[in-house]
Amino acid sequence: MPSSSNKLILASRSPRRSELLRTLGLEFEVSPSQVEETTDPEQSPEQNATNIARDKARWVARANPGSYVLGADTMVVLGQEIIGQPADEGDACRILSKLAGKQHRVITGVVLITPEAEEYETAVVSTVSLKSVSENEIRSYIATGEPLDKAGAYAIQGEGSFLVESWEGSYSNIVGLPLEALTDLFQQAGFPIPKKSEDNQK
Repeated sequence: MPSSSNKLILASRSPRRSELLRTLGLEFEVSPSQVEETTDPEQSPEQNATNIARDKARWVARANPGSYVLGADTMVVLGQEIIGQPADEGDACRILSKLAGKQHRVITGVVLITPEAEEYETAVVSTVSLKSVSENEIRSYIATGEPLDKAGAYAIQGEGSFLVESWEGSYSNIVGLPLEALTDLFQQAGFPIPKKSEDNQK
């Protein structure tokens, strides 16, 4: 049921998610959650991403009753291994060396909580193939500082684009927020969207 309140809160400190959300023409507040992000090896990466997104959204929703709250979590998955953000430059080098020359999945779980505490959720999967690159190229990229707060230690929309050989699926999902799927969630929840996502045009 649509709510009379259209206040939207993004439960994420990611500047990429804020930038993507603004492309939908939305006004929103940013309130990062303080939940500990843990995964369950018994569940699929899609379930884990959605669970963490739900925990983030619920944490912020409890402190902001009467608002729409959006939570998201993006994971890079190689085979069955979930690869998170690098702990430091050495870890970033290890991650990128592991991903180089291979195809991996980028999975984003998205959960939208309404003012009435109804929950709408989805998980979107894209695939990315990285080039075979040298250790020197990897270290030069790490020296830019860009990889250190990114899942998988690279940014497809930034300087890390040189690593990418090809990708399939939602581009905005790889960046951190699947706009087309998110637009569908907003519509299901009765939240007004000023304009359609241009995700398919990227």
